[in-house]
Amino acid sequence: MLRYMTAGESHGPALTTIVAGMPAGVRILAEDINHELQRRQCGYGRGGRMRIESDRVRILSGIRGGYSLGTPITFLIENKDWENWRQCMDPAPNDASCERVTCPRPGHADLAGIFKYGHRDIRNVLERASARETAARVAAGAAVRSLLRELNVFVYSHVLSIGDVNASVPMLPPDELAAMAEKNDVRCADPDAVVRMRAAIDAAKEAGDTLGGIFEVMVTGVPPGLGSFSQWDERLDGRLARALMSVQAIKGVEIGLGFEAARRPGSQVHDPIAYERGQYVRLSNHAGGLEGGMTNGEPIVVRAAMKPIATLYKPLPSVDIDTKERRLAAIERSDICAVPAASVVGEAVVAFEVGRALLEKFGGDSLDELRRNLCTYLDGLRHA
Repeated sequence: MLRYMTAGESHGPALTTIVAGMPAGVRILAEDINHELQRRQCGYGRGGRMRIESDRVRILSGIRGGYSLGTPITFLIENKDWENWRQCMDPAPNDASCERVTCPRPGHADLAGIFKYGHRDIRNVLERASARETAARVAAGAAVRSLLRELNVFVYSHVLSIGDVNASVPMLPPDELAAMAEKNDVRCADPDAVVRMRAAIDAAKEAGDTLGGIFEVMVTGVPPGLGSFSQWDERLDGRLARALMSVQAIKGVEIGLGFEAARRPGSQVHDPIAYERGQYVRLSNHAGGLEGGMTNGEPIVVRAAMKPIATLYKPLPSVDIDTKERRLAAIERSDICAVPAASVVGEAVVAFEVGRALLEKFGGDSLDELRRNLCTYLDGLRHA
């Protein structure tokens, strides 16, 4: 099974990713992973940390001469800010004084985390709960994107809204929408909305507040039949929702029409089927490419809603865990808006889940074997 695990704290020495189950023979280059890491760091509304970090990956195992070996792949992303936190975050015992964090932030993992693990310093929770961890996930997703490209499967994203500013998205193919979004720092395909989104972020910064938003991830070239209706945990729509909901600050997921489908009659929701040029096609894609927990051959379309970041520069009321006195929540260096960056993370986790579903169905210890299995399947569909 294709799977990954990440490790590391926000201000620790480094972030680590281990990817297991990658077939042999996939071309995976550090520069491709670094490109995705750089995309994650961009975006209007990012904070001071982005001026310190310039994420670059070190490949420690599983790749030789630019090609995967079929063995576990290890990525390391060093935290440059570690030098400023070395004494406070040193894994070894030391006599350094580091002020404890005792006022939990509403909306963050702070309070529930210390309840769970019995900590008396909230830093023991916030360091790992931080969205800094998503850099490690982007590395994992970038590796799988290299596999997907070999199979002509491509993943794109764009931002639909920030705060109360909604984009009017043109009816264009996913690659064209993504290309438009890539040209600006809020990753939106509506030029008019771009201006208003930037103004909304500026206003939130001035007010000491933060903004969330909604982004959309699209996957093209996906064959029908990935996932399954057989068991609840094999349904690909559920797995994609889980992957996106696992990203820090994501509070909602829609596939296809999503909640809008609940407001329409069935005749305006379900996608008519036709047979054209020797294959089955859909005349619309309201289902977002997924029916009965399986891909149906249309592009996957999934949206995620990100809440505003929990760290406010005009903090909300909280309680000191030592004295139980009413105080303002702690302030950590943070972003005003990270929706553009979250869309890149969304691409990564969706890519990984689609890659896993492909390998589950078609198998193969090498890329060549996987290709043969996929080609045989697609040939069979042409005679269905």
